Amino acid sequence: MASVAIFHSLYGLRPSVLSAAERLRAAGHTVVTPDLYGLPPADSFEQAAALADKVGWPEIVGRARATLRDMPPRTVLVGFSMGTGVAAELLAERPHTAGLLLLSGAAITAARIPPGLRAQLHVADPDPEFVPAPAITGWADAMDAAGAIFEVYRYPAVGHLWMDEDLPDHDHLATDLLWSRCTEFLRLS
Repeated sequence: MASVAIFHSLYGLRPSVLSAAERLRAAGHTVVTPDLYGLPPADSFEQAAALADKVGWPEIVGRARATLRDMPPRTVLVGFSMGTGVAAELLAERPHTAGLLLLSGAAITAARIPPGLRAQLHVADPDPEFVPAPAITGWADAMDAAGAIFEVYRYPAVGHLWMDEDLPDHDHLATDLLWSRCTEFLRLS
């Protein structure tokens, strides 16, 4: 089974991230969910942005990096929205990463992608504010140029964080499909 690190969205370590971790643990995986803020999670985008600004990007990435110190080199990195940026930031330091699951965010640069990396991108279709179509194309081009093995899954008519049960964007069917695909990805990791 896989070792997995899940990095939360701008909203913080919300119950949806913890339930995702439990879902993966029930499938036999070892999962960590670091609190990148050390503060209670937000309920609105404005509160979430204020939390991220208060903590600061260097500290957010530093907390994620500290969590990974005790994880095996072949850990799968999972990011929710902002967490995809955290995963992308750490990928360059972890050339033996077993896989990359990006949920509602396409943060990556070709220089950070190890050849042969397995990856999935899961995005709302459309998501013009947070993951516009050119970002998806750029992500796929970077993955292709790096020799990665990747899939892009688009979820029509859902909101940006459709997998968060406590936000208005939540879509139960799309969430189940997302975790079914991620579970299969991890089974092969």
